[in-house]
Amino acid sequence: MAATSAQTNYPTLGKVVRIDPSLDKLISPDAKIEVLSSGYQWSEGPVWVKNGGYLLFSDVPANTIYRWKEGDKSATPFLKPSGYTGMGRYSNEPGSNGLIINQKGELVACEHGDRRISAMPLKVGGKFSLADNFQGKRFNSPNDIVQHSSGSYYFTDPPYGLDKHENDQSREIDIFGVYRIGTDGKVSVATAELQRPNGLAFSPDEKILYVAQSDPNRAIIMAYPVQADGSLGKGKVFYDATPIVKEGKLKGLPDGLKLDKKGNLFATGPGGILIISPEAKLLGRIDNNEPTANCAWGDDGSTLYITSNMHLSRIKTLTVGIGF
Repeated sequence: MAATSAQTNYPTLGKVVRIDPSLDKLISPDAKIEVLSSGYQWSEGPVWVKNGGYLLFSDVPANTIYRWKEGDKSATPFLKPSGYTGMGRYSNEPGSNGLIINQKGELVACEHGDRRISAMPLKVGGKFSLADNFQGKRFNSPNDIVQHSSGSYYFTDPPYGLDKHENDQSREIDIFGVYRIGTDGKVSVATAELQRPNGLAFSPDEKILYVAQSDPNRAIIMAYPVQADGSLGKGKVFYDATPIVKEGKLKGLPDGLKLDKKGNLFATGPGGILIISPEAKLLGRIDNNEPTANCAWGDDGSTLYITSNMHLSRIKTLTVGIGF
């Protein structure tokens, strides 16, 4: 791994693009994007571990989860293999992708190669499967996941971890679904209408589930009402980034996303991280100069950690993320 500089002197990259004056209430005009560690193949799925004060994130092609803590010169391997435990080559993206810490304090991972959602205690290790199939058919490649306050999980299942993606002969499920794992362990389809469901996150009151779609022909963020029984109601397009994608000047597609306590979305997409108000107004962008995969709140909840291509970076904000 390429070492970064000292703790107080991280290199910087990119810029904050300000589209609406209200962005100044969320990100200071002098805020910098600091590069904490570099040299990855495709960094993804960052999650802050409060009980330990460190960050975990996936390098999907490397089949590795890395750990970074303030003061480290670079991130270090935390878990390998992270998403594929079979023999030989599986695909270009065999490892874990989205990560969360669940209500029990376990590391929950979306595993491409083993095609499952796993959970692992952080102190003693040893994984177990939360779900690895729907009606007896294996998932494609679970991508990102969130946990509802009820204890249920919602996750997306596009084909990116399969060797030939949607054309892979090992596919067993016809849809690219958003699934729900109930507290009883039962798996149900939350919605099957998207072609490339990717990142997802709840609104602060958990009444809306936002789902990003990384389809260049329909690069959107959907908003689904969450019903009392945990099912999703009829969704609507919350934000459409397709025109920006079609213009071809900015790198990236809708991918991971997180919200602050005020309901603002920090959503990866063309041009880095799009900052979108609860009213669907684009306020600005955190532009890393690289395709950006995902982000996560950390420290006291005001630091946004970012995984973009080969980099792990961060930016200090003036807001606080959900969960802090």
